[in-house]
Amino acid sequence: MKIEVQDLSVINRDPSYHGWPTVARRRNGELLVVSSSGRHEHVDPFGKVFLIRSGDHGSTWSDPQTLADTPLDDRDAGILETRSGTLVVNWFTSLAWMNYLYRQETGQIEWLSKETLKAFRDERNTLVETVRVREELGDWVMRSEDGGTSWLPRVPSLVSSPHGIIELADGRLLYVGKRTGPPVQWVRGSSHEGMELAAAESRDDGRTWAIIGTIPFATGHTAADYHEPHAVETGGGRIVAQIRNHGKPHEQETLQSESADGGRTWTTPHSIGVWGVPSHLLRMADGRLLMTYGHRRPPFGNQARVSADEGASWSEPLAISVDGAGVDLGYPSTVELPDGRFLSVWYEALKGNPHAVLRQARWLIRG
Repeated sequence: MKIEVQDLSVINRDPSYHGWPTVARRRNGELLVVSSSGRHEHVDPFGKVFLIRSGDHGSTWSDPQTLADTPLDDRDAGILETRSGTLVVNWFTSLAWMNYLYRQETGQIEWLSKETLKAFRDERNTLVETVRVREELGDWVMRSEDGGTSWLPRVPSLVSSPHGIIELADGRLLYVGKRTGPPVQWVRGSSHEGMELAAAESRDDGRTWAIIGTIPFATGHTAADYHEPHAVETGGGRIVAQIRNHGKPHEQETLQSESADGGRTWTTPHSIGVWGVPSHLLRMADGRLLMTYGHRRPPFGNQARVSADEGASWSEPLAISVDGAGVDLGYPSTVELPDGRFLSVWYEALKGNPHAVLRQARWLIRG
């Protein structure tokens, strides 16, 4: 088995820093990508949720539409079209940039240019004067019932993770993500206190959400180690979730947990032998599972693996891209096109480019 990459391209028109995209394919064939864009830096107060569209399987893309622009940093968006035709977008708001600002002001790091430092300070002063931070900081979902022309008011999603929500065979929406606590010490930049990985469900097309289960920790691991899960439902009805792990053992590996009861109980996360994070999961048209993930050591880029046994085992790595300039890349998400090709979108800081871009590959699996 190998990958044949047919083309690689940059798809954003806006020149700002772009990060952490998710791609979805609608039933009418249109492709949608959401990302955290409009930024100056990787961690930054100016992030917005942008949406771009393609009506020709990724050959061309639209100018961006701004979906969310709160007074905080809007990050890590995901998107889904439900069976009813509703578009559901998830994201979270963050104050993490204030921690970087505090650390630079106290001499712990030297990161921001004088111009950017001033912009960060001006933004902090505006926030202190005008924003009720506890109302803005959180994990959010918003919905559109008209294909994205208009959007209904946001609601709390209770969990957060970049690639977001899936729809199950029984019609429920399932969101496996990081469950967080209240904001603390926000002036110095701490945003959320991470608690656990949890599964939230919606039985009303994304209007309301409830926690139905949590994922246990493996021996030696804590809430600080697990991040950015994504899930998929297999043809047999099992749910497979993959997790970004920063704890030892298996640091920087993708761990996996499974649920046989619709997301209510989960197995202890275990290694699947994959170095690289975080992953996006897709059930292919032939029933196999596909995982795509960033590879932040040489060769820098993005990889894919295939499972023919509902996640019990995974293939050797298949390279989607290997020409990365460094670690500031990844978060690929993937859709299958009608002709059997795959389209993956990720973010990447290209050599010589001052801001990270959205990059796309269209590719085939051979063998």
